[in-house]
Order: sequence, then C-alpha cells, then structure tokens
Amino acid sequence: MIRKRITFTGRVQGVGFRWRAEKAAALFRCTGWCRNEWDGSVTMEIQGREEDIDQVILRIEEGRYVRIENMRVRDIPVVENDRSFVTE
Repeated sequence: MIRKRITFTGRVQGVGFRWRAEKAAALFRCTGWCRNEWDGSVTMEIQGREEDIDQVILRIEEGRYVRIENMRVRDIPVVENDRSFVTE
C-alpha cells in the first residue's frame, strides 16, 4: 500500500477530470481525494497498490477532453483507515 500526492497540469479543469478520478478510484479500490486549484491544476492524493494507482491515472487520461501535460508526483505517508475517495 502506497500513497502519492500528484499535481496534474494541462486541460484538467472543467473536463470531467475529478468525476473520472472518483469513478476510477472506486473501480480500482483506491482511496484519497482530488480538488481543483486556483492556478488551473488539479491536486490528488491517492492511496492503494501502485498498479491500481497507475490504472486510475490511465482511466482519467481516457477522458475525451482531458489532456494531462505534466504530473508532479511525490510519495507521502499512508493514511491509516482511509476508506473512500472524495472530490472537493
């Protein structure tokens, strides 16, 4: 089990990014959160198995209007008892 903090830039707001993230996280049993930032980026904390986190990101990228240009990824401590994935 790992947890990552990822900042996505590109065409990531107003294109269903957070909705797709929430649905994909549920499908791959990942927990955490994501939110839009004032600068047009999206920040996500996601926890699960590394291969599941990778699948969540691939599902987000399949979005018709989503265009991820860059991801800043940082490993962070696992949050015990994290049970869901929410969008803010």
